[in-house]
Amino acid sequence: MAASSPLPRWAPTPSPSRPLWRWGGGTPDARTGASSGEGGAGWSLGRIFPWASAWQRRAPARADGRGPAGFDGVEAAPTRAAVAPAPTRWAGTEDDPGVFLTWEDVCVTVAGGAYGAQPVSILSGITGHAGPGEVLAIMGPSGCGKTTLLDTLAGRLGPGITQTGLILINGRREKLAFGTSAYVTQDNVLMSTMSVREAVYYSAQLQLPGSMPAAEKRAHADAVIQEMGLGDAMDTRIGGQMTKGISGGQRKRVTICVEMLTRPRLLFLDEPTSGLDSAASYHVMSHITRVAAREGMTVVAAVHQPSGDVFDLFHRLCLLAYSRTVFFGPAANATKFFTECGFPCPHLRNPSDHFLRTINKDFDEEIVESSKASRKTAAEAIKILTDAYQSPAYSEKIMDRIAEMKGIGGAPFRKREQASFSAKLFVLTRRSFVNMHRDIGYYWMRLGVYLGIGICLGTIFYQVGHSYSSIQSRCEVIMYTTALLTFMAIGGFPSFVEDVKVFRRERLSGHYGVAEFVISNTLSATPYVAVIAVIPGAMLYYLTGLTKGPDRFAYFVVNLCMCTLLVESMMMIIAAIVPDFLMGIIVGAGVQGVMMLNGGFFRLPNELPKPVWKYPCYYISFHKYAVQGFYKNEFIGLTFPSDQLVEKNVTISGLRVLQEKLQVEMGYSKWVNIAILCGMMVVYRVMFFAIVKIVEEVRPKLRGMRCKLCK
Repeated sequence: MAASSPLPRWAPTPSPSRPLWRWGGGTPDARTGASSGEGGAGWSLGRIFPWASAWQRRAPARADGRGPAGFDGVEAAPTRAAVAPAPTRWAGTEDDPGVFLTWEDVCVTVAGGAYGAQPVSILSGITGHAGPGEVLAIMGPSGCGKTTLLDTLAGRLGPGITQTGLILINGRREKLAFGTSAYVTQDNVLMSTMSVREAVYYSAQLQLPGSMPAAEKRAHADAVIQEMGLGDAMDTRIGGQMTKGISGGQRKRVTICVEMLTRPRLLFLDEPTSGLDSAASYHVMSHITRVAAREGMTVVAAVHQPSGDVFDLFHRLCLLAYSRTVFFGPAANATKFFTECGFPCPHLRNPSDHFLRTINKDFDEEIVESSKASRKTAAEAIKILTDAYQSPAYSEKIMDRIAEMKGIGGAPFRKREQASFSAKLFVLTRRSFVNMHRDIGYYWMRLGVYLGIGICLGTIFYQVGHSYSSIQSRCEVIMYTTALLTFMAIGGFPSFVEDVKVFRRERLSGHYGVAEFVISNTLSATPYVAVIAVIPGAMLYYLTGLTKGPDRFAYFVVNLCMCTLLVESMMMIIAAIVPDFLMGIIVGAGVQGVMMLNGGFFRLPNELPKPVWKYPCYYISFHKYAVQGFYKNEFIGLTFPSDQLVEKNVTISGLRVLQEKLQVEMGYSKWVNIAILCGMMVVYRVMFFAIVKIVEEVRPKLRGMRCKLCK
């Protein structure tokens, strides 16, 4: 009975909501037979590539957009995505060339963990191709190199990794331009304070052309959200560690939405179904397959373990096992290939489950059954499958198709139009301002701590007066203000690290540059820094009885605000070098501690050891300029009675206190100290900009040098 069934072994049970239906007879199983014309030596390029003949990439397709008509499958019940309005196609995208991606003999190695250890091979001799309208699935056991191959094809390998081999796009070595490719990472890096609608809207304003009206951008974003089945969660915040939001599967779909906005010609997906239930996985991949077929998009996806329905959507399959290729070809032919090698798929088992169980040698005590009931380990199965794949019957067809794709050529990629620099700056500033307002850990928690410190200092040093002892009290208030309030600026570092993660993802995708991020972060942070400087500063200033006057209070607040911005700028540099927030807080606290010691309070400037501590540490410590600015603002114009034990009935001017007791440099105004602090803040932010740019430019060159050395 089962042998005569026209349905695949993994097909679900028929139901009224999802009826099984047929087109023209054949089934996925039948297509693997000789009668299909695709199995074994009878492969037909016209069947494998429906777009290959006369550039007909949009051949008649099934209702769900998957492949040519005549394919059996499962009809899903209509969803909101199915009736959503089609996304907008803006001018300039209709003539974009399709992507014929080929790679030959790709090898990737990483340096050994111990000093002098041999490099570890991650990929070895990987060859394959993908074309317009196709969905290529990269599968294999955990640790087999799926994500590494995806990163290699997308040009995203990290430092310390060596790559060899030939990767061509439309027959040429070409750098992917913005809008032509997109990469959906395995980690869902999103702003937790944004709602689904806001996250996609802001991204649309960054990616879509500036000439497109705002209403069209919103409509396009709405359509993409509906396509991913997120209509009911549009106004729900994404959420994170501190607040609950949408589910992990919905976060994955939001990430896909963001990268699908520009309708890229080449789409890389790393674990697109992770965190999704079987129904959501099917609908998401079905939508991506429809878009690929409709718009000639080339899709390469690393998939861990798809369900039977999802596996049925794949046009091609690249099966990896421990750095080597086990199978590459039409997904429908994989079952026949395993059967010919002696590893048939058992009845009613998902083919992807069978493939991974056969080649996973992490649990080699499991016995792999062959058609002859012989007992083979997974390592033996991998060798048999690899040898069979490398035979001329399979490998020559792949090389012939790669040669054919190289000859097709096509126009080179051109960068699609984006929003202007000013538009990106406005959008980023607005998004960052909203994020800082909603994230309690960014500034509001710090404001509470600052208020507590202000009350403590104000009550301990309440109304210091104008006696001789008040000189020391005023100095202590100033030093504690400079040290404690600026030191607490590192409290927002964890939130900033999350922003940097979003920046790195969007930067790699070409959404905007480093300059826009640095300037927008400065503009959005300044109002909050002003608030946390004015309110606690006013409490502290008037409780302690420091020198009265609106001009002096204004200088006090401006100086404190500049110190806070400067510390945040310094933490930006640390975030670029040490992305882990725990290590970053430790490093930032250590750097500030060293600067504090050289600030001229704990040890007077002339008493500091000249090597290292005075030259150069004293002059590069921002505490020096902040403290001396506070001193000038506080003591100039005041008089104090002298120490009655030394001199009686004598007064001391504030200028004398600054010159003799505090050793303050009086050759320039207190406003010069503010200018120096502002200059240091700018220098730190420029250093962050330079570090990011240098890493971007040097990393590819170093990788190229390693590749040449390997050759």
